Amino acid sequence: MIHMVAFGLSVLVLLWFIYSSTAGFMERQTDETINAEIQGLSEQYSQLGLTGLIRVIKTRVARDKAGQSVYLLTDWKFNPLAGNLSEWPKFRDTGSGWSDATLEDTENFEPRRVRMRYFLLPGNFHLVVGRDVSERVKVERLIIDALIWGLAFTVVLGGVGGVLTSRWMLKRIDVINRASREIMNGDLTQRIPQRGTSDEFDRLAENLNAMLDQIVRLMDGVKQVSNNIAHDLRGPLNRIRSGLEMSLLRAHTPEDYRAALEHTIGAIDNLLQTFNAILTIAQAESGARRQDFQDLDVSALAEDVAELYEPLAEEKGLTLAVVPAPGLTVPGNRHLLSQALANLLDNAVKYTPPGGTVTLSLAATPTGAEVAVADTGPGVPADRRDWVLERFTRLETSRNTPGSGLGLSLVAAVAGLHQASLRLEDNAPGLRVVLTFPTGRA
Repeated sequence: MIHMVAFGLSVLVLLWFIYSSTAGFMERQTDETINAEIQGLSEQYSQLGLTGLIRVIKTRVARDKAGQSVYLLTDWKFNPLAGNLSEWPKFRDTGSGWSDATLEDTENFEPRRVRMRYFLLPGNFHLVVGRDVSERVKVERLIIDALIWGLAFTVVLGGVGGVLTSRWMLKRIDVINRASREIMNGDLTQRIPQRGTSDEFDRLAENLNAMLDQIVRLMDGVKQVSNNIAHDLRGPLNRIRSGLEMSLLRAHTPEDYRAALEHTIGAIDNLLQTFNAILTIAQAESGARRQDFQDLDVSALAEDVAELYEPLAEEKGLTLAVVPAPGLTVPGNRHLLSQALANLLDNAVKYTPPGGTVTLSLAATPTGAEVAVADTGPGVPADRRDWVLERFTRLETSRNTPGSGLGLSLVAAVAGLHQASLRLEDNAPGLRVVLTFPTGRA
């Protein structure tokens, strides 16, 4: 209904403009013709007098075979002196001299619509000049009828268009509602169908489907994290409990109890590190640390982190090399970037066999600032490089080596926070992890 009313009103305004333009133009043209004739007859009266005016009127009446013009000149008693009217017409004086009247046509026996103007000449002579507007009135009626029918068709078509549009939109919306109800009932495999027209509804369905895919991925991630937490933390907690029970049964001296407590504290520290890593990943993925960004000298930062791992690398018989790029700066969070680099170096040192090499290199590339950590260890198979970025995932499924499987997950989260790309490449042999920070980013 709103569509029909709005459409009808707009067309009504347009039709009114068309009518006023056409009918108004014809009326103005008629009035201008009458005024021109009155002006001419007044000049003739001024130059030729009454006799000359009568002669001019008779001449004009004789020339007007179609009878389109109306003339009548009378004396002060309204007695006809010249013209094609037998008597003074009955019309109401509007004060301006203009009037519309209906005259009887004695030849065709049908009334004529006449537009006339009354004019008083010097000497108290009355002059009426008019034009037959019967044809104009017929044309105006035809225009009015056409406009009425046009408005009627417009209202009908507007109503039909509104109904069809509403039904089409409601049908598309109902498809979304049905899919939403099925999803709310627990069927997360449902997706909103698309027609392939790339219209607004298709784009809405595409965005909603992408949102649903992301929700499913997040839910699967929550399930996986929950299962991994239960698996990874149940063992350490059981070991802590068993160790405390054995200490109660076996310890007899303060030194025994102290050793048991120190072992327990170390195990608890490992658990706290796991929880801190989970919290850091959550903060990075939520963007909570973005307000702490500042311009960082990434070369100096990398050298500081590498300096911490040099003793560990030397102890294991590894060569730790740093290839700096002085003046290389990126906006970022110092703590998170340090932790990400530390995780990469920790993994590289941990999995590189003795005699191997770990390289931390920095470079300014056309795509941005590049930070890479390469090792000569066993590497990661190409089909599992995306998988190892997930939480609590390790290539060693037995989980006998130290670690929680959160190192690369934290690196991926930090990269996402800094809008940096993260790539795992083959170092032949070993693994090369590349972080590329885009240039021109605020």
